Amino acid sequence: MQRGGIKLFSHGVTIYTCGCFTKFEGLNHECSLDILDLEASAAESTRKKMSKIHAALVHCLDELGVWLALKAAEYLSCYESDFLLWGKLGVVGEKIVKNYSLVACQLFETRIPSGPDWTIANNVKASVDAGLLTTKVFCFIESLFEYRELKDIRCIIFVERVITAIVLQSLLSELLPKHNSWKTEYIAGNSSGLHSQTRKKQNEIVEEFRKGMVNIIVATSILEEGLDVQSCNLVIRFDPSATVCSFIQSRGRARMQNSDYLLLVKSGDFFTHSRLKNYLASGDIMRKESLCHASHACSPLRNHLYEEEVYRVASTGACVTLSSSVGLIHFYCSRLTADGYFKPTPRCVIDKEKGVCTLYLPKSCPIQTVCVQGNIKTLKQEACFEACKQLHEIGALTDNLVPDIVVEEADAGEIGREPYSDDQPIFFPPELVNQCSHKSMKKYYCYLIELKQNFDYEFPVHNIMLLVRSQLEIDNKSMGFELEVDRGFLTVNLKYVGLIRLDPSQVILSTRFQIAVFRVLINHKVEKLTEVLGDPRSGNNSDVDYLLLPSTYLGQKPVIDWPSVCSVLFSYENVWKDHVSCNAGMIQTKSGLLCACMIENSLVCTPHNSHAYIVKGFLKNLTANSLLKLRDGSVMTYMEYYELRHGIQLCFSQVSFLDARHVFPVHNYLHRCKRQKEKESSNAFVELPPELCNVIMSPISISTFYSFTFIPSIMYRLESLLLATNLKKMQQDHCVQNVAIPTMKVLEAITTKKCQENFHLESLETLGDSFLKYAVCQQLFKTHQNQHEGLLSIRKEKIISNTALCMLGCDKKLPGFIRNEPFDVKSWIIPGYNSGSYALNEETLCNTRKIYVSGRRKLKNKKVADVVEALIGAYLSVGGEAAGVLFLNWIGINVDFTNIPYQRQFKVHAEKLVNVRVLESLLNYSFQDPSLLVEALTHGSYMLAEIPECYQRMEFLGDSVLDYLITLHLYSQYPGMSPELLTDLRSASVNNDCYALSAVKAGLHKYILHASHKLHKEIAETVESSKELSMKYTFGWECEKSFPKVLADIIESLAGAIFVDSGYNKHTVFQSIRPLLEPLITPETIRVHPVKELNELCQKEHFEQRPATVSHDNGMPSITIEVEANGMVFKHTSSASNKKMAKKLACKEVLKSLKASLGGPKFG
Repeated sequence: MQRGGIKLFSHGVTIYTCGCFTKFEGLNHECSLDILDLEASAAESTRKKMSKIHAALVHCLDELGVWLALKAAEYLSCYESDFLLWGKLGVVGEKIVKNYSLVACQLFETRIPSGPDWTIANNVKASVDAGLLTTKVFCFIESLFEYRELKDIRCIIFVERVITAIVLQSLLSELLPKHNSWKTEYIAGNSSGLHSQTRKKQNEIVEEFRKGMVNIIVATSILEEGLDVQSCNLVIRFDPSATVCSFIQSRGRARMQNSDYLLLVKSGDFFTHSRLKNYLASGDIMRKESLCHASHACSPLRNHLYEEEVYRVASTGACVTLSSSVGLIHFYCSRLTADGYFKPTPRCVIDKEKGVCTLYLPKSCPIQTVCVQGNIKTLKQEACFEACKQLHEIGALTDNLVPDIVVEEADAGEIGREPYSDDQPIFFPPELVNQCSHKSMKKYYCYLIELKQNFDYEFPVHNIMLLVRSQLEIDNKSMGFELEVDRGFLTVNLKYVGLIRLDPSQVILSTRFQIAVFRVLINHKVEKLTEVLGDPRSGNNSDVDYLLLPSTYLGQKPVIDWPSVCSVLFSYENVWKDHVSCNAGMIQTKSGLLCACMIENSLVCTPHNSHAYIVKGFLKNLTANSLLKLRDGSVMTYMEYYELRHGIQLCFSQVSFLDARHVFPVHNYLHRCKRQKEKESSNAFVELPPELCNVIMSPISISTFYSFTFIPSIMYRLESLLLATNLKKMQQDHCVQNVAIPTMKVLEAITTKKCQENFHLESLETLGDSFLKYAVCQQLFKTHQNQHEGLLSIRKEKIISNTALCMLGCDKKLPGFIRNEPFDVKSWIIPGYNSGSYALNEETLCNTRKIYVSGRRKLKNKKVADVVEALIGAYLSVGGEAAGVLFLNWIGINVDFTNIPYQRQFKVHAEKLVNVRVLESLLNYSFQDPSLLVEALTHGSYMLAEIPECYQRMEFLGDSVLDYLITLHLYSQYPGMSPELLTDLRSASVNNDCYALSAVKAGLHKYILHASHKLHKEIAETVESSKELSMKYTFGWECEKSFPKVLADIIESLAGAIFVDSGYNKHTVFQSIRPLLEPLITPETIRVHPVKELNELCQKEHFEQRPATVSHDNGMPSITIEVEANGMVFKHTSSASNKKMAKKLACKEVLKSLKASLGGPKFG
């Protein structure tokens, strides 16, 4: 329900205001005398302008008060204001008008209290008493402040005059900050000649109002129609509605349940009061009229008071009348696609003699003409009324009788507001999780991790045995990869070798071994290691259940190196029984005597400094009495050194020292940045007195430890491959036709650039993005043949926007599969060991498959959308378009490439309109239906009735076709190309400037059918300026002027026309259009866009790039780019017809200066 009410205010003019009126009228007379000195025409223009300004200021004085009259005068005196349209007054006339407004300002200022602390917000009641504000304004303020507790207010205040909207917004901007955080804007039409507000600005304000960024809009009648904000909960009519239609439409803006509608009426104005009460009481009339633009229909009520012809939709009760149909048709046309050369509007031609009216609608409208005959007085209304009916019958007007595009925009807006939580899971593969009950014997699948080092090093790598509880379903192509290590490349290959059964004691022993090795390698500490190794239960408390053990060979067969595994069982108490008859000799260690052979190939720790070392053997010629040369050049014995440095007296001066080294560091060997190949630091190797060492593990070789340093990176890659396998299986479960896509390709698609590995998703994302656009645009074009380009574009965005793709990805639980951070060795889960830092939680995927969650992380919705596009690209690159379509259908985007005939309303005699033969020769293609060629060349401004449609739909289709064809060409032509280069090539090849230059080069501009003088002039300028450019390559980046988008549109629309005419054969399109774009950009000829080049240079050299500043000079945007490099500031300001071009030119100049300063070639 909506509550309506009337607020009464008493109106009187104070003595204070009367005095202001008297002086103001005198001022008007004085300025009128100045006009007498002008020529007749200039005097008339000046008089009209002054009359408008005078009337506006008198209205403000009378209705609003002196303070708001001052605000109006200040606004109108702003000669430089972008809003003020002075008209062709001449220099003297402009000076008179400006002077008039300035003097008015000075007059009103004399009535305003002075003082730095005074504001109108200090005491509103006192301001009313002083005549600064009227009682009407005071009533309005009090009425509005009754809602001050409403946090999420959406209020529209309707006023009659533009100047009222402007100054009320100023007043609220002063008052509201003292009470709440409401933000106010105004929206007004341009008919008064005192103001100019662009449609773009108005749309921005409305969008902010929808989102709650703007709470109050002060508006003229321009906002009575078409605005549909469901959360609007208050409408105030500051000025009474002039008509019942205006009353109903403004009231209809309050959409929210239990919204309020307030009307301000002067007490004693009985006529207005009675009229508005009658409006409020006539609920049936209001309901009937407001349904014209309602989004939610309600049941119609019957009443005899309003008997105009009505077209009513039975299902919703929405209706349109003769009188409202004209506005609805204008509103419908205003929502059709426009450009800078053409605004779609209806045109009525009335033949008074025959009593016939022909309504011509824009070419993008599904209905071209409507012809009616009848009463000459209502002919226009009847034609619009008939057009409304026909538009509804074909679906262009919805069942609520609003343009279909309005509903689609609202739906698209709702999709954009869908909540998304960036807190997303990290999946862990189930193949590596313990899912079996504890049995006496455990079955493991054995895989040999073969390591082959492609570099020389004194310690050779050994193979490692991987034992898992489930068989790994990774394709053979993905089982091998390379790691880039400190000294070169390490080739890794995973090979299945068979089944093995281990008893519980072997499992515990193996788990304790790998825990010990990895904790030492990762943490380099052994303090708590003895506790872990001494606990017989260790290795039985983790969900992550797989084993990594050293391998050796028994003949040709790889087997587990059990002696090395048993090194974890080393103890001083039990060691003697196996070495009673050993001849190696006894050595004193920190914890007691040991056989020398047990110290060789062991892990030891030195309690005096808590360090761990790996012992290779003995240094036969080095004892405590040997000399040690220090860094400062001084020399002393080892015995002296240990006493001086550590306070330790060595007791066994003749015992050989141990040849040992620090524990190997463990890195992320998946990192793509090349490591510096350098000699190992001499500090890695040490000489240790045996008497200071405790043996922790023995026997275990130094090569075994070295080999295990690569295992975390290898296992992380394996975990990632298993996740990719699970994702692939999940998709295959729902597809009858399976595609043999390599697991590595899926892994590439779920790996972001942030992982810093030698592959990432960007290339596949670029390919998938172009195919997605191509598939969706083709589907929309075929299935919605009566819908205009604007509607198709909104439908497309609803499907392929980042928000929409993210929602689809989340529905399939893709975020958990995404790899978005570099591998961190410290966070790697050591199998069999749970320190309490992680917990695995089971989760069911959308097809009942199980997966595990090992943690959570922040993931932006765009990353999810990028992965969806990359997965499309992965399936497309391997299985072709059929596989791409299968994936699209699985993710929730239903498309097919069925050849649906393109329905033509009627044939066009193409030869009479364009030179078909010449154009076919230019395009190297013969049209089966030449009317498609005409459509592709017809701009919306060309209103010839014989041509049913303009090129917008063909451009919509052709844009996606060309984008896909060029991207596919680049991806296929340069398979080894980096993702970054592919993106740059695509950007340089698929852009408006590139297409526009190609159109001019081919002479296609001569055949565009249009009726725009502005377009004709700009095309001529483009043709002239293009002569100055090198036409060898059509990059577009080197151009310093913007080209009319129409030129680029023509290339795309011709591609669309050929695509349709050839039965949707994309190869035919490429054969025809490619010669126009030749020579295509290659990796050798590409020139990076100046904006990107500057950004990359600043990042690489760590220069400070300050935020760009935007200004306007004579209506043209100017952008200033500033970079601080090596203590110098490089700055340039460029102006152009649009911001994009201005930024490009400014960056280009800053780059030129930077390169000159830094020495040129290195940075070129």
